[in-house]
Amino acid sequence: KDIDQTLSAAEFRDHMKTDNESFATFRNNLCAAWALKYHTIGSKGKLAISSSKTVGTAADLSVAYSPGVAEPCLAIKAKPELSYEYTSRGHLVGVVSNGTAVLGLGNIGALASKPVMEGKAILFKKFGYLDSFDIEIAENDPDKFIDIVCSMEPTFGGINLEDIKAPECFYIEREIQKRMNIPIMHDDQHGTAIIAGAGLQNALELVNKDIGDIKVVVSGCGAAGFTCAKYFITLGVKPENLIACDIRGVVHKGREDLEDPNNYLNEIATSSSVRSLQEAIQDADVFFGLSVGGLLKPEMLSSMNRDPLVFAMANPNPEISYYLAKETRSDVIMGTGRSDFPNQINNVCAFPYIFRGAIDCRATEINVEMKKAATAAIAKLAKTGSDFTFGREYIIPKPFDKRLLTEVAPAVAQAAASVGVAQKQLDISQYKSQLEEEQVLNTHQ
Repeated sequence: KDIDQTLSAAEFRDHMKTDNESFATFRNNLCAAWALKYHTIGSKGKLAISSSKTVGTAADLSVAYSPGVAEPCLAIKAKPELSYEYTSRGHLVGVVSNGTAVLGLGNIGALASKPVMEGKAILFKKFGYLDSFDIEIAENDPDKFIDIVCSMEPTFGGINLEDIKAPECFYIEREIQKRMNIPIMHDDQHGTAIIAGAGLQNALELVNKDIGDIKVVVSGCGAAGFTCAKYFITLGVKPENLIACDIRGVVHKGREDLEDPNNYLNEIATSSSVRSLQEAIQDADVFFGLSVGGLLKPEMLSSMNRDPLVFAMANPNPEISYYLAKETRSDVIMGTGRSDFPNQINNVCAFPYIFRGAIDCRATEINVEMKKAATAAIAKLAKTGSDFTFGREYIIPKPFDKRLLTEVAPAVAQAAASVGVAQKQLDISQYKSQLEEEQVLNTHQ
């Protein structure tokens, strides 16, 4: 009621027309208040469990639980792969975090991360039709955390690691995948890289540039930035043409902190003589930012090569605003992490479908071939059969594009089979039809 009265006041409306900063503050406060209210409506939080079988009679209960439940137990004991037939494991993902690097909130701990993990579980259900349990683990010791996650392998068909800080996240993901025979992926690293890779490939096609010739500058070397830099190299960017920057400047060979051979940044350290972002950005073709808002100045953008690609991913404020970038360079191709501007780099275009394809073929891992297959499928969708026209303002599919499920999941499953990590062989044509039918059924529920 108070909000309605405020909004209807002519004085307030006139003030907001001339004061963008006040309006932004008001909008943020309003959103914050609604977010708190939203999480309290009905059943608290965002998740609930429902039965997939009828349990309305004593006869139902006698097979759902004792004594009939002994039969699937004994069958799984004799043949473990039957766990995918007689339990929810074949459509169940664990969303696992210790809360050490949550969104833009930092190390807020396991408990405070729970609303985010519940939200991630909802996205799995909405887009990939996969069920999820959110698991928040109050453990910051990497080896203990690894032991806890690995002990949960009998429960899940796949594990989505979430919001774990660098550099521990690299070690954690690597060691967990070594020990577990189900697909594991730290989405903060790979989801961003897979989507950005699709945008990169499409943008280069639009402006007629070869990936082997371009100069790329990455700003921010946390989990996502570091992994994007490495992934771009697997896509064809030459290592000598990639310069990464962090809070200390250019990540270069011989830098004091890189004398430690175990520092993960050594993998992307440059031999270039440049030492600052301003120097590095000269004549660059691509700027990829996962750092801080306002970092990329107009004069830096002006110094880039023709038709520059700028993915300014800092949230909530990008390294350069969309409008300022367009005002500075009419030829810029711009993407952000925000939904209110074109070319949003949104992980939801990737992770539900990567896990769906990997789990359906019972892949033992998610490897680079599967990631590249996902990137190629996502890139192709932006160029074909959409309500939007492929071009500078549309190089990445929208998150609600229903074709993502029926194209990305099969591409991932097919890649898994081609490199020998799929334990279940799928007829890809039939699999696509199955996913299309599932979409229809879920649309009408």
